Amino acid sequence: MRHTEIDELECSVARSWQVLGERWTMLVLREAFNRTRRFDDFQSHLGIARNVLTDRLAGLVDEGILERRQYQERPVRYEYRLTEKGLELYPVLVAIMRWGDRWKSDEKAPVRLVHKLCDHDADPRFVCGHCGEDLVARDVRAEPGPGLSSVAA
Repeated sequence: MRHTEIDELECSVARSWQVLGERWTMLVLREAFNRTRRFDDFQSHLGIARNVLTDRLAGLVDEGILERRQYQERPVRYEYRLTEKGLELYPVLVAIMRWGDRWKSDEKAPVRLVHKLCDHDADPRFVCGHCGEDLVARDVRAEPGPGLSSVAA
């Protein structure tokens, strides 16, 4: 078995990237987190071709990341809402945004995240669920997990 085939079967990053790894997909998700719901609004906010948007929305619905809900009967029209599975992608989107703020935005973030409960700038952190310490790559190791097959091990 080739290494890339093992990655597709065993690697959560590779499997996730198959769903999320296209530019328009992440931008559609960004809009969904910004409470865009309707096809025409996605299209006008993103400037995306209608056929591409149709494909991306359908893929996200098929994956269970968005759900399609009818909001009008004549003519029949639908809106798209994040599911629980979709909402769990928020930290991923914020991590990408923060990386872009640091490395691609000339030190001036184009968007601020504000915590609604306290009305201050949000500073999302990546921390250990056990001790609460900030996590950086050099302080974490990857070990085989229970889902790793004997072929990959």
